[in-house]
Amino acid sequence: MIPSAFDYAAPATVQEALGLLAAAGSAGDDVKVLAGGQSLIPVMKLRLADPSMVVDLGRIAGLSGVSDDGDALLIGAMTPHHVIATDPLVAAHVPLLAKAAATVADPQVRHRGTFGGALVHADPAGDMPAPVLAAGATFILAGPGGERRVDAADFFKGYFTTAVADGEILTHIRVPKFTGWGAHYEKFTRVAQQWSIVAVAAMLRVEGGTIAEARVGLTNMASVPVRAGGVELALAGAPLTVEAIAAASVHAVDGTDPASDLNGDADYRRHLAQVLTRRALIAAAGL
Repeated sequence: MIPSAFDYAAPATVQEALGLLAAAGSAGDDVKVLAGGQSLIPVMKLRLADPSMVVDLGRIAGLSGVSDDGDALLIGAMTPHHVIATDPLVAAHVPLLAKAAATVADPQVRHRGTFGGALVHADPAGDMPAPVLAAGATFILAGPGGERRVDAADFFKGYFTTAVADGEILTHIRVPKFTGWGAHYEKFTRVAQQWSIVAVAAMLRVEGGTIAEARVGLTNMASVPVRAGGVELALAGAPLTVEAIAAASVHAVDGTDPASDLNGDADYRRHLAQVLTRRALIAAAGL
């Protein structure tokens, strides 16, 4: 199938884009924002989305790239996954993002798909939301009332639903630095380049032979990415051993609500979460 007919606009500034969204909203039109298009275009082809207007952010300067912002990295929402996976600042200060971005789909999608687009799409099986949640990132939104910031813990609201309101645009994501932390992203799929059945984003800070702090995010274990708080609590102050990590990993299922579908039922996902959490933490610890 091909999409229904729609109007197309490619604004040169954020303010111009916001004006287009406001005008469309006032007219009662269904408008979609286009970033990399790797999620939007397929659903438009299937007519699961049928907007009357598409606003393309691709020509707006300043929405792509990675910069140092003191104790954090500032990442433009239009930054392609490939850049996240290969950027030296990301590798040095938030290696978890680089590792996760390198697993997204295939090279073509990683070069066209965008960091912000994937986050706003909010697919619970998507690879980027859980690492961003684990890192405690802040989302910077532009809207009619100016700029507002939303913590990652408050950004994801449900299936394909975020805190981005009508008329708003995600412009940047501010990610705290985790320089020196061990990190790993472990995912499980039935075939290559498939959405994750379950995935785990893990970071560890080690002092001597002790785990000082751990951050663990889970992909596809609920309608939104979730933190494995039980695992994090169990690891704080634990010895840096495979046995301690294995004991903590059983808590990966605490508070989760995985779905059952053709790729696996809820119990299977709970089993995977424990196994993948153990693997991700062992790899992050370098054991």
